[in-house]
Amino acid sequence: MFINEVENIVKLSKKAIRYYEQEGLVRPKRNDNNDYRLYSEDDINRLKVIKFLRELGVPISELKKLNNQELDLKECLKKRIENIENEEENYQKVKKMCLEIIEANETYEKIDITKYFQNINILNKEGFTMREIKSNKKKKIFGAVLSSLIFGLLFLIPAIIFIVMGYREYSTKISYLFALIFIIPVIAIIVNLVKRIEEINGGEEDEASKY
Repeated sequence: MFINEVENIVKLSKKAIRYYEQEGLVRPKRNDNNDYRLYSEDDINRLKVIKFLRELGVPISELKKLNNQELDLKECLKKRIENIENEEENYQKVKKMCLEIIEANETYEKIDITKYFQNINILNKEGFTMREIKSNKKKKIFGAVLSSLIFGLLFLIPAIIFIVMGYREYSTKISYLFALIFIIPVIAIIVNLVKRIEEINGGEEDEASKY
């Protein structure tokens, strides 16, 4: 089975699937004729398990240990429960801080944050934050469009020149042939841009941030 089929079945992006391959979590065979990856049913089932455990918050480092039989699932999930309990404790600290601020009748203009900063700093040093860290999809799409536009113009401008020259000086057929040579990469750039936007909108960047 090819990666496009696996992507549709498992509902993971190609980038995520290839990342898990790089980390040694799945090892698809290669087609002898064209070197394409060929995924077996075991590979697909393994990817489904990986996706499920990632949804539970199991880190890649522990997935590797599970894969190498250096850690069993029971111990892995016990560690995850311990981490969740620590997170719950940190949420309770934040909740308590919010209640203290409310009871102190603090206002946005006059809140004395020095009283709370030490507790927040301790939480941050432990790696805990309440901020939502999400990729800015609009910026990523804009960057993809801009870079595609720049590369596209590098090929499109010569194509236009050859078309114009065909009308004025040279054989129209020859000029159109040269123009076509430059237009084909432009089409490829557009196709890749569409795929890239689909990946960004599909959560690929958010998924990657969990690695």
